[in-house]
This record gives sequence, C-alpha cells and structure tokens, in this order.
Amino acid sequence: MPPRRVITGRSQEPRKRFAEELRHLRVGRKLTFRALGDALGWDGSLFSKMEKGETLGGPEVIQALETFYDVPGLLLALWELALGDPKQFKERYRRYMTLEAGAVSLWYYAVSSVPGLLQTPRYAAAQLETSGLAGEGLARQVEARIGRRGLLEAEGAPPFRAILSETVLRTPLLDLDEWIEQLEHLVTMSEKRHIVLQVVPNSVGLHPLTNTDVMFLRLSDGRAVAYIETGYSGQLVEGADAVQRLQLGYDQVRDLALSPAQTRELIIQTLKECRENR
Repeated sequence: MPPRRVITGRSQEPRKRFAEELRHLRVGRKLTFRALGDALGWDGSLFSKMEKGETLGGPEVIQALETFYDVPGLLLALWELALGDPKQFKERYRRYMTLEAGAVSLWYYAVSSVPGLLQTPRYAAAQLETSGLAGEGLARQVEARIGRRGLLEAEGAPPFRAILSETVLRTPLLDLDEWIEQLEHLVTMSEKRHIVLQVVPNSVGLHPLTNTDVMFLRLSDGRAVAYIETGYSGQLVEGADAVQRLQLGYDQVRDLALSPAQTRELIIQTLKECRENR
C-alpha cells in the first residue's frame, strides 16, 4: 500500500496534530489566548500551553472548546489520540526518573491519592486499573512503581516529606482489606526517621496547591526541580523561577498542615474506623 498522501501539511504525530488544530481554530477566529480564556472561563495560559504541547488539558476543557468553535467530536477525537500516544512525555518522564534516583531530598504534595513512593502493590494496581491497564501490562506497571519504593527503603535513603490532602484519607479503595493494608503501610512509613507525613485538613479551604500534584527534588548540585502530574500527563519543571513559585505554594500549604504527630494520629484513627467497619 502506498504511503498516505499528506494533504493538509499538518503533523501526523497525534500530539503535534492536536496542538496544531487548536492553533488553527484560535487564529481563524483572530483570538488572543486571553480573549479565549475570558470567553471560556479558564486562564489563557492554559491554552498557550496546550498549543505548545506542554499539556493536553482535561476532557471538560476539550468539550468547552468544541462547543465554542462548533466542531463537535473533532477535538475530542484528536485529544484521545494524543492521550493514547505512547511517545507523549516519555522522554521527560525518563529524565525525571533519573533525577529522582539521584535526589538528595524529596517533597511531595498529593491531591487525592497516595503518592507512588508510599503505595502498596494492591493500591498501585487498583489505581492503575482506573486508567485501563490490565493483564501483563498492569503487572509490569505495578512492579515498576513498587520498585521505586527502594529509593526510600535503602540504606542512606534521602529525606522525604509528603503532604497529603485529607481527601487522600477520605478516598478508600473499594476492597476494605486492601485499604486497611495501605493505611497500615502509611503508619509504618511515618515511623521512619527520614520520612515526614503531614495532612492538610479539607477545612482549611482553597490553597495554592488545591489541584496540583507535585514532587520537588533537591539535586546534588543544589538545584531544585519539580514534576507536576495529573491523571493524564506530567510535566518536568526545571526553570528556577517556576520552581520557586511552586515551592512558595508548597511552603504555604505546609503551614496549613497538621503536625507529623497529629497526622499519624489521624491515620491511626482512620485505620481504626476501617477495622471496625470490616
């Protein structure tokens, strides 16, 4: 079969094609990013990042764009293809993993689920299943994720601080025994000298990291980098100014969090309630 003839001149790579289509539609309407953001109720910088290929956005954003541009089904189809592209974020994630392995300290903020470095195998499997993984693919991903725990369990492990939204503790697994196992693991990890766990109560309201999962790495050369993650994608942030802004947000969240001792008591209380309901 002869190769497909390119008629539009646009990229055949899913992620680039999605970004190009977004730009084509916006420029066709002669809109700035700010004007588009004002029209749809999102910050205009989001659409700038989507056109640069830095993020894919979420389904609610895509649906709003389709309605605004009157192109039903087009953007959602391109978004799904870009989302399923195995090449997306691959290189940046490999770089992040390399940096993580050599980090001298780590800090994490978790929005709604237990950080990967603190997950049990069954929790990891349950979370990965929600993204459609199954069979051997699921088993490989669980093995890879649990393998990362060695970073915190090895001799001379780097200091690790994880701040969890209270939502993490209020979002159990469907299998109560598996959830109890995960809570027990959090208690065990909280007892390690190099690990600090804190919980931010939902009662504090909105804060700078309300919807942002982020990991900070302090590298051996003194630099800090950050990795922002969603359920669909991740972004490695290395620019000093951008990392500093994220760190200031993290510091504000830490000021709102329960102390490590109070956090441990809360996890133990949650564990006790689960055991009673078993």
